[in-house]
Amino acid sequence: MDHNILLEAGTNELEIVIFQSGPFIFGINVMKVREIITMLPLTPLPGTPEAIMGLIELRGEVMTVIDLPMVIGHPRDVGDNDRLIVCEFNGEKSVLRVDQVTEIKRISWEQIDTPSDLARGMQGITNGVVKTGDQMIILLDYERIALELSRKDIMARESVKRLGARERSNKHVWIAEDSEMLRTLIIDTLDDAGYFNTTIFNNGKEALDAFEQSDVHCDLLITDIEMPQMDGLHLTKRLREMDRFADLPIIIFSSLISDDLKHKGDAVGANAQITKPEIGMLIATLDEFLA
Repeated sequence: MDHNILLEAGTNELEIVIFQSGPFIFGINVMKVREIITMLPLTPLPGTPEAIMGLIELRGEVMTVIDLPMVIGHPRDVGDNDRLIVCEFNGEKSVLRVDQVTEIKRISWEQIDTPSDLARGMQGITNGVVKTGDQMIILLDYERIALELSRKDIMARESVKRLGARERSNKHVWIAEDSEMLRTLIIDTLDDAGYFNTTIFNNGKEALDAFEQSDVHCDLLITDIEMPQMDGLHLTKRLREMDRFADLPIIIFSSLISDDLKHKGDAVGANAQITKPEIGMLIATLDEFLA
């Protein structure tokens, strides 16, 4: 995948790879896509969930293939035109099997609506919908699929519990995160770690609206990058333009933190950037800023 199309930090825009699986049209952030290839020979894995098709080897790397038709409840046999989308999450690569890939499209986060309760019911893998022309594109919650199949969310929270009893903190922590699963994980883990005074926002726009009020009690902000209406980079940029939040500790907690993308968070003034779901590192960073 050609990453010369990276967008300037804080523009509130993204580019998505559009593809089809079953009767649905999906999109995934191009920043998560490493390449798109044709089907390769599969090695089955015994004892894994049905959605795990098996393993492939690509240029010496072994990767797990996730069967998206199975995940969305429309299982089918492998077809001649199927494509494999090689994705990267938390430094690990995995592969989505889909029907076909059609195009790359640039959109604004303002075009993305939070899915309705009915849309969320699609196996919980939707974190936004966007209408472009005559298409309704479902933004795939790839992180949730990867986390649930690997159960790294459970392991991450257990690592914090092993820290033992901790003193309670009265510091106010605000969180901007659109994934219901990740919101629950963050809030529960912060509570385990002694940070019980939390305020949650479903996207960057909601958070910015709250920051623009005159009476704000926030000691630290944790923000995702990918969110409907306003992404976390644009939120951070807007806050740094306000004198009263110039020194507010801001931690970006996102699956888009990598060596070739970290400069974007630096450019908008984030104090720290942590890759999901490394929540133990998130707690350690909170301790550092809020001690």
